Amino acid sequence: MFAITDAHFVGPDVKRFEVTAPQIARHYQPGQFVIVRVDKGGERIPLTVAGADPDQGSITLFVQGIGKTTCTLNNLETGDSIADVAGPLGKPSDIRTYGTAVVVGGGVGTAIAYPVVRALTEAGNRVVAIVGGRTSEHVLLKDELAGTGADVVICTDDGSQGRPGFVTDALAEIIDSNWVDIIFAAGPVPMMRAVADVTRPKAIETIASLNPIMVDGTGMCGGCRVDVGGKTMFACVDGPEFDAHLVDFDLLARRNQSYADIEAADLAAFSSDCSLDKR
Repeated sequence: MFAITDAHFVGPDVKRFEVTAPQIARHYQPGQFVIVRVDKGGERIPLTVAGADPDQGSITLFVQGIGKTTCTLNNLETGDSIADVAGPLGKPSDIRTYGTAVVVGGGVGTAIAYPVVRALTEAGNRVVAIVGGRTSEHVLLKDELAGTGADVVICTDDGSQGRPGFVTDALAEIIDSNWVDIIFAAGPVPMMRAVADVTRPKAIETIASLNPIMVDGTGMCGGCRVDVGGKTMFACVDGPEFDAHLVDFDLLARRNQSYADIEAADLAAFSSDCSLDKR
């Protein structure tokens, strides 16, 4: 069992967990994820590790309650336990000195972007973090991102914080007025595809984190098959990060909806109310 030392909502339906997992905390690198089972009979779900404290032996997870299992997880509180947490899994982000790096995070994808921002800054890069959400409540980790030393640009669909509009609007302005060496994107599939569309004409290296497509996390189920440059790869073992300009996002979007009906039915049958924000 893995003890939850802190659990609290940080946004609508998004909960932050500090989980005791000493071995994972010691070996974790930015970009990697864990496989979680809430209880022994539950399904396995992949969750990106947003941070690790080897001294405390803990890892940080952000969970958006959108399905039966994530809702079950978000019903847990400080002092509860998670049955299984396996990892770290996946290939780490390619962190090195690029020059100027832009990291784009959308919604809960900001939890994926945050450790990459921190690591890139520590590697000596000038980093611009563009983070967005539907409203100010949906923008995560603003203070943490600012604390890395990165330049932080906040975008909200309704203009309630930062600049109004999409993260891609801000990205287009930045790359039009600055030399950018590399871009990392993490968030919903449509957002990552839009980022690739913006950067492709400029031939700027762009890395997309394909976490949204992962299912089992071992490469055995085949649910996370992606087409990258005409080659079939598995997001969980070959990634989760890939060259965004080579990803077949049309196929990815269709595959990402493969289990939508089953997931909706399971959630409808789930009696607990996971949408209750208890902040």
